[in-house]
Amino acid sequence: MNKTIFFLPLLLTLPVLATAQSGDVQSSTYRLMLKTLLSHTVPEINVQDAYDARRKAVFLDTREPAEYGVSRIKGARLVGYDHFDIQSVRDLPKQQPIIIYCSVGYRSEKVAEKLLADGFTNVRNMYGGIFEWKTQGLPVVDNTGKTTNRVHAFSRTWGVWLKNAEKVY
Repeated sequence: MNKTIFFLPLLLTLPVLATAQSGDVQSSTYRLMLKTLLSHTVPEINVQDAYDARRKAVFLDTREPAEYGVSRIKGARLVGYDHFDIQSVRDLPKQQPIIIYCSVGYRSEKVAEKLLADGFTNVRNMYGGIFEWKTQGLPVVDNTGKTTNRVHAFSRTWGVWLKNAEKVY
């Protein structure tokens, strides 16, 4: 994520010129940032389609334990990013529909690349991540399974993209 720290202030001031990606997000400025940040090397799914698929797909959360501990998409399984190990998903069939996410989509994209390289065939990166999920008013749960409005915002710099949530740092 470090490569965009330089571009973040610039992106906040640019006029909106981006066209919609396959995974639309509500903010055109956020969409522009994602277009620049992500490599778009794996299939993407927008948050509404991910929400609609939640009963059929396994959700993998590639954030770190402290982020996951604040809140997560209900039923999501923590696999992490810094210490991701392909062995942690060996129990999943290679054809299992998998929706992978993180805060904005960068870390999940990188882990999704590893899953695809390992032979998983139905992996989708949730475009905009949990930040866009909450921005669109979709629910997250805490460690007890109760709905919460709290979301780990990763950092104050990245937290500018999180809307409709109580930011936790």
